[in-house]
Amino acid sequence: MPHDRQEDPPGAVPVRGDWPRGVMKAAAIVDAGKADLIEVPIPEPARGEVLVAPSIVGVCGTDLELLHGSASYFRDGRATHPHIFGHEWVGRIVAAAADTDASLRVGDRVVGQTMISCGACRACQRGRRNECGRLRETGLYGQQGAAAEYIRVPAQTLTAVPAAVDDLAAALVEPAVTVLAGLDRVACAPGERVLVLGTGTIGLIAIQLARRLAGTVDVVGVDDAGLGAALRLGAEHAFRPGEAAPGGYDVVVEASGSAAALSEALHLVDVGGRVAAIGVPATPLASVDAGELVLRGVTFAGVRHGLDYYERALRLFAEGVLTAKGMVASVFPLDQVADAFHHLEHGRRAAPKVALSLPPAA
Repeated sequence: MPHDRQEDPPGAVPVRGDWPRGVMKAAAIVDAGKADLIEVPIPEPARGEVLVAPSIVGVCGTDLELLHGSASYFRDGRATHPHIFGHEWVGRIVAAAADTDASLRVGDRVVGQTMISCGACRACQRGRRNECGRLRETGLYGQQGAAAEYIRVPAQTLTAVPAAVDDLAAALVEPAVTVLAGLDRVACAPGERVLVLGTGTIGLIAIQLARRLAGTVDVVGVDDAGLGAALRLGAEHAFRPGEAAPGGYDVVVEASGSAAALSEALHLVDVGGRVAAIGVPATPLASVDAGELVLRGVTFAGVRHGLDYYERALRLFAEGVLTAKGMVASVFPLDQVADAFHHLEHGRRAAPKVALSLPPAA
């Protein structure tokens, strides 16, 4: 659905369910370094769109970049203050435009894709939606985030949540799909030696999945709590930076977002090995020996989200391959958004994830 289509006038769109009107509460970044609760209009009905009441919204490092104003979306003008964030979320359908798929029913629990592609550009027509030239990203730019009482999204971006997957697990599906895409890209296979760099949310999900795909997995991390969580979730060996054997791994997953770790990944992978770069460094690499990279036959795969993996990720949570147990440190109510950001950045946590909760829609 092109992002520049004209919306119908309020009241002109037939809907299923009771589409609320008026204002709603939302957690927003109101200025650099400041998050607060604000009131904004509830989105009006629009063709092809669904209104969802979020229940859990994850808060991650990308949201911290938005808070501090260091995210590229603010620098290039795609995002402005006040900015309603939230791209990791689960909620219940409240209402839907009558022209949407009837399989999406009022009351269903759903997760929403972060990337919203236009469906019409060259990349979309080639089946490469995550490379869309007119992309919007929920909670980042072009699409209101889920840290609000309601979010309106295109119907085709929603995936139903199985009953076996609770809300905390469902809110982890967004980071999980990127891990799935990354390990698919490097064709992680049984019997291979896998190393994960980082023990944040992405790293811990990568450990769980790599253990299932390869059989064993090691981890590199910088703090005791993260390494402990990694071992509990299936890592065989835990190392500090500099301790893992150079050239000792067929697949290295860089999940920390550290430029130094990304550079080190190229030394830790074996000849002919593959590096899945999932973490996004905020600074450039100091140096890369390009000749060594070429002559050692290393495959380096950047991962731009996992747009086509939402259903698969939910199934893995439902089957117990992936778990949210030990992944979420604290859940704050929406009106304590400033405390949630402070805890994410400064709190001592045994688990990496912080989340916001919202009461059920009236």
